[in-house]
Amino acid sequence: MLGGSFFVFAGLFLAIIFLLKAIKVVPQGNVYTVERFGRYTHSLMPGLGIITPFIDRIGAKVNMKENVIDVPSQEVITRDNAMVTVDGVVFYQVLDAAKASYEVTNLQLAVLNLVMTNVRTVMGSMDLDELLSQRDSINARLLTVVDEATHPWGLKVTRIEIKDIAPPRDIIDAMARQMKAEREKRAAILEAEGMRQAAILAAEGKKQAAILEAEGRREAAYRDAEARERQAEAEAKATQVVSDAIAGGNVQALNYFVATKYVESLKEIAMSPNQKLVLMPLEAAGVIGAIGGIGELARETFGGTGGNGAGTVSPRRSGGAVPPVSRGD
Repeated sequence: MLGGSFFVFAGLFLAIIFLLKAIKVVPQGNVYTVERFGRYTHSLMPGLGIITPFIDRIGAKVNMKENVIDVPSQEVITRDNAMVTVDGVVFYQVLDAAKASYEVTNLQLAVLNLVMTNVRTVMGSMDLDELLSQRDSINARLLTVVDEATHPWGLKVTRIEIKDIAPPRDIIDAMARQMKAEREKRAAILEAEGMRQAAILAAEGKKQAAILEAEGRREAAYRDAEARERQAEAEAKATQVVSDAIAGGNVQALNYFVATKYVESLKEIAMSPNQKLVLMPLEAAGVIGAIGGIGELARETFGGTGGNGAGTVSPRRSGGAVPPVSRGD
């Protein structure tokens, strides 16, 4: 009875051990490789898996999620012999657990060394200016080369990013001076362009002003010529009327014409801006006589009552010295 119980407990114990060896739970994002007598047979996907106890065993537990590796700083000599310090970061994902486990030893170290080697190769074939301005191109070239090299390992390199490119201090100072000179050059060009535009606009303004002034002078000259033409026509008509009146025997018209011109001449002399002492052979009696002749002519013409025998009005001349006419303040 005691011996039978022992065998029962021993059988249960062996069954539990057998189940523990046979059942494997694979976490999400991982793949386990199964080896039989040391040889790879298949892989266990995430979830519940069963293997043959004491014959099969778990070979490698592979993380199938995307992984990241920091690329440490290293010095790179560019094509134009400039020394720069470069670091970066690599993102990769295992696609084939068996290849990642059995095709390469120490997967992360292999990827890291491959990336560092290709960084020196790619950047060493470029000038310093290209390194600083074409970082996206460098990343693309590195990604293509490294992804192709790691394909036999069952990897997919998703991204390679250059984090920092640090030239030496003297090169940084030279670049700062170059940038300052370039900005000053652009500022000088913009200032010269602004002055040029201002000069052009000023010249255009002067041109338009000159054109408008010339047009104004032309219009004024046209108006002056028209006024002089109208005045000449009026004078010619007045002269013709006087001539007709004289031809008809009316001497008063001639007296009116001469008196009018006489008064206009006195008016022009009076309005002259000359501030000097002017001596003129004129007599107040003559002026009064001329004005009287004009009045007589107006009475004869309009009133018909001025026929008192004054046919012509002759200005009286008084003897004596010519009185001076003084115009001044």
